[in-house]
Amino acid sequence: MKKSFEKALEGYSRFRDKYVHGDQSIMQTLSIDGQKPEIMVVACCDSRVDPALILQCDPGDLFVVRNVANIVPPYENDAAHHGTSAALEFAICFLKVKHLILLGHSQCGGIQALLENDASKNDFITNWVSIIKHEGASPDIDTCARSALHQSYKNALSFPWILEKMQDKTLQIHRWFFDIKSGEIFDYDPLEEKYKPLEC
Repeated sequence: MKKSFEKALEGYSRFRDKYVHGDQSIMQTLSIDGQKPEIMVVACCDSRVDPALILQCDPGDLFVVRNVANIVPPYENDAAHHGTSAALEFAICFLKVKHLILLGHSQCGGIQALLENDASKNDFITNWVSIIKHEGASPDIDTCARSALHQSYKNALSFPWILEKMQDKTLQIHRWFFDIKSGEIFDYDPLEEKYKPLEC
């Protein structure tokens, strides 16, 4: 753990050298002009799946919300607390992003918790991942994770302002599945109804 923490501190130093120092620094520009990302990513909290690292993006490029199993919950306009929904609203209605990437991944612990369905082991995780419904015999984790992306996509369309922007073609939703072992992203093709290697 100490080694990882020291690595993080060294990384912070490199971040400041690259993005902060100098009159034309990215952070100075972002501070003056504010953020104007064109892309929002809903990603998992998994430490192996960092959208900015995988996509090699700079500060200001991505608006990211991360939660267990990268779930988009259904639209519920009530008095409860809705962190992911609030992030979606901010990015789509106020920042006016043009792309919404739902980024699932292999070996997902949240999906494993869904398949095990043992609420006695945790306070919040089992209830959260129960948003994803799976039918029949329990599939393997990766199959279920890809299915969860489709459910998150349908849930996203239950938000009226997301559906409106999809219909007027000012927003595109992408379903991407990141394979940890190969380091490859697979993009869902709705016409062929299957995941295909992402074309760069």
